[in-house]
This record gives sequence, C-alpha cells and structure tokens, in this order.
Amino acid sequence: MTDTKTWLEWSAQYLMNTYARNPLVLVRGEGTRVWDSDGKEYLDFVGGIAVDALGHSHPKVVAAITEQAGRLIQVSNLYHIAPQIELAKLLTEHSFADKVFFCTSGAEANEGAIKLARRYGKERFATDRYEIITMRGGFHGRTLAALAATAQEKHHHGFEPLPIGFKYVAFGDLRAVEQAVDNRTCAILVEPVQGEGGVNVPGDEYLPGLRKLCDETGALLILDEIQSGMGRTGRLWAYQHWGAEPDVMTVAKALGGGVPIGAILAKEFVAKHLTPGSHGSTFGGNSLATATALAVLTTMLEENLPARAERMGRRLKERLTALKQKYPAIKTVRGLGLLIGMELDRPVKEIVAGCQADGLLILTAGDNVLRFVPPLIVDDVELDRAVEILDTVLGRSLP
Repeated sequence: MTDTKTWLEWSAQYLMNTYARNPLVLVRGEGTRVWDSDGKEYLDFVGGIAVDALGHSHPKVVAAITEQAGRLIQVSNLYHIAPQIELAKLLTEHSFADKVFFCTSGAEANEGAIKLARRYGKERFATDRYEIITMRGGFHGRTLAALAATAQEKHHHGFEPLPIGFKYVAFGDLRAVEQAVDNRTCAILVEPVQGEGGVNVPGDEYLPGLRKLCDETGALLILDEIQSGMGRTGRLWAYQHWGAEPDVMTVAKALGGGVPIGAILAKEFVAKHLTPGSHGSTFGGNSLATATALAVLTTMLEENLPARAERMGRRLKERLTALKQKYPAIKTVRGLGLLIGMELDRPVKEIVAGCQADGLLILTAGDNVLRFVPPLIVDDVELDRAVEILDTVLGRSLP
C-alpha cells in the first residue's frame, strides 16, 4: 500500500503546482468526516469548498451514481438524455427559470452566461451593447472571460490581455452601479453573497435595487449562485432572501454533490437567444452527472436542508460571535446560513494549519477571513466540536 510520503513525492513530481496544497492525502469520507492516508480523522468544514452539501458518501448519491453508471454514463447532446430532462424540470419548478443549459463547472457556467448576455444585448438592442458590470471582491472562475469578470487584479497577473467589456464597481454600492450603467451595458453580474471575496453580505436594498435598475435600463441581472446556491445560505437560492429574481443564474458546486456539473438557468426571453450551434458542452449534462444531481436536489428538497442550513448556521454564528467576545483579534462574524466568515485583524493561515493539526478542516476567504462551509447535514454535536477546536487553536495562536 502506498504511504503518505510517497503520495506527496509523486504529487510534487507529476502534478502542475497550481494549488497551495496542505500536506495530507484524503482517501475516505463519510458524512461530515474524512480520513487521510495515515488513518487520521478530520471534521470537514470545507466540504470540497461548498460542494459536498450532503456530506461524503451519502447513500442516495452513491446509489444514484452506481445505478446510472451501470446503465449509461455518457452520450452526446445530439440526443435527448432522460435524467438531464428530469433535472431541468426540477430546477425550473423550484426557481425563477424557464430554461436550463448544463455544462461541467462553475467557470463554464459563467462563461456561458457571459456569452448569453452579449448575444442578448446585440440581438435585442445594438451591436455595441456588450459590456458587463461586475463587483470588486467577486470571483467568477478561471477561464479567460470569467477571469476578466473577476474584479480582483491579483488573479489577472500574467494572463493579460484579458477579454474586454467589463466594468468593476464596489460590491454593495448601488449608487456606483447606477453611475456605471450606460447604453453599452448588457448585464450586471454579481454574487448575492460573495464567497471567495470574504463572505460579504450586502444590505437589504442592494439586490432589489439592482433588479429595479435592470428593469429600467434593459440590462440583464445575472446572479452567480455557484457558492451561495443549493441551500447554502438557508434558502434554496440566496436571491430568495431579498425577493429579487434574476434573469439568468449560474449554478455548480453543490448541484452534483461532488460530481462535476454546472448549469445556466434563464428566463425564456433570454434563453431563446442561444440557438443550435451557438453554444455547447461535450460532457455537459451527461447521464451520470445529471442523475447524480437529480438525487442531490431531490434529497435536499425532501429533507428541507435549506431550513436546516439556516438553523445550523444561526447556531454556528452565535458560537463564533461568542468567541469574538473572548478574542479581540476577531473583528466580525458574518454570513448567511452555512456560509459564514470570521474576519480577524491578521492573516489566518496559521490558524487554518492549527485547526488541521487538531482535526478540523476549514479554509480562508482572503488573507484574514476564516470561512466555514460544512455539509448541510452537520449536526449540533459536530458544530460544537468544530468551535471547540477553533477556540483551542485561537487560544494558542492569539496573544
């Protein structure tokens, strides 16, 4: 059996160095827990970065994968695919959308949404109506257009020139968006809650204000719910907190429960602008991915996991806020549901490492924000244990 040292040596030798990987090899998972190649157990509050909403090896997900793999894994989108149709039907029945396009990742979903917005702007209005307004601190993916839409210049370095047609404004500042809109604006693209940018929640007037602005100008409102969607914030979709329906929404991460899948959801008046030959994805919406996503979404709805996320998130936020009273270095605790950030007055890398050493996996959202995105099935005991470990590590790390 291969030992950890050998795995790490092979990783360094054969994989491109694109991730600052932690020096452990995870080999097994069950529920909210994972085990490394040395047999050490961890409480997983990373969950594949908000992907494993049902936890690891959920029996309904395993059954869906096993059954579908034994029947049909992949055929071309030149043919109709039964579980893809079922999943599209379920998504539209539980959202604002009329139509769905499936792809394989969040970045690909955003890339497609950008294409859709440009095509809509040109066909509905004018050939120069192609600009998209995005928000500073946002994150939309690593492909070139999605990267250009990501208003964090640190991610752009070395990849210039990026595609043109994006304007950046401050997140949460409705007035700044109003000033940026002009006759070239085809869309506004925004995360309802910023994840990678620091778990930033806007004021209550922000999304409704963007909706009103788009109604007045004809621009599309595109919501990136790749991290905030699928029950994560205590609603099935984060936009439901504010009652501000988008025209287009991108989804991925938790949709497949760990199997790669992304989706663009859209209203009919927008969706009709993508016609045969204008867009596609070889693996998008294949039988295995959509059958798995169908099991994930069905389970989430049947077990009302968004409500559970709201309840567990409130408890976690209360426990983390109590730590703020104990440690002055903690500046704020913020978030919705089980998408929570704890901002400190210093870098948090060592705290993440200390938690890992003590059996808790958490991650960052920027240099000085701890991010908590556990599976939505997390229970009270696991949540309290995570806070206990964090308290111990903070006690060792902070003066």
